[in-house]
Amino acid sequence: MNKAMFDLTGKVALVTGASYGIGYAIAKGFAEAGAKIVFNDINQELVDKGVAAYKADGIDAKGYVCDVTDEAAVNALVAKIEQEVGVVDILVNNAGIIKRIPMCDMSAEDFRKVIDVDLNAPFIVSKAVIPSMIKKGHGKIINICSMMSELGRETVSAYAAAKGGLKMLTRNICSEYGEFNIQCNGIGPGYIATPQTAPLREKQPDGSRHPFDQFIIAKTPAARWGDPEDLVGPAVFLASDASNFVNGHVLYVDGGILAYIGKQP
Repeated sequence: MNKAMFDLTGKVALVTGASYGIGYAIAKGFAEAGAKIVFNDINQELVDKGVAAYKADGIDAKGYVCDVTDEAAVNALVAKIEQEVGVVDILVNNAGIIKRIPMCDMSAEDFRKVIDVDLNAPFIVSKAVIPSMIKKGHGKIINICSMMSELGRETVSAYAAAKGGLKMLTRNICSEYGEFNIQCNGIGPGYIATPQTAPLREKQPDGSRHPFDQFIIAKTPAARWGDPEDLVGPAVFLASDASNFVNGHVLYVDGGILAYIGKQP
């Protein structure tokens, strides 16, 4: 096998919302494979924290403040990246939000906000980078989908609707732009151990697992939560020449949850 297939040397990778968490882990993995990293976040404080974290890991990343739901701001961001760093070769639509509210208690405004960040923004950012990818003759777009692209669950109607839509946007970008050597695929993370999910994994006073932790372990054939690093290999694969004939696919990195009906009680 030719290891150069996975080499990202000189490629410009834009990872949205990558100051921390899953986006940060993926961007760090891209940097280790040779890519130049650019990222955005919603405010200067988060961007500064992200730049400092990359620097501490020996990565010279460029951070920009940009609201990915603002089409004019995104177009300006992409133009600035092209001017200061180069044409975006790899886009990861990672920025996202979730509001856990029962559907009948959720306002239409809150529903729209989730759709705006989790579905409209990937459309806006993809649309901004595709023309230059066409001119360059190649491009990779990776949409961070979810198991909620396939499954429903209590309190996540907006998130599931958005992530289901993102799966179909992924397939449609493939359908429209595959002939220009642009591959658009998704990654669907399972339950990942991040600072945000730490409270759900805390031991109870009696030493037992948190009820949600018990639920996830029981539903996961791997019998553990994923780590952000578990997403790096799949992301590098989908960003590299190794995946040049993989298009319109969602790769679920979930420890087997979607394959498993669960133990009989």
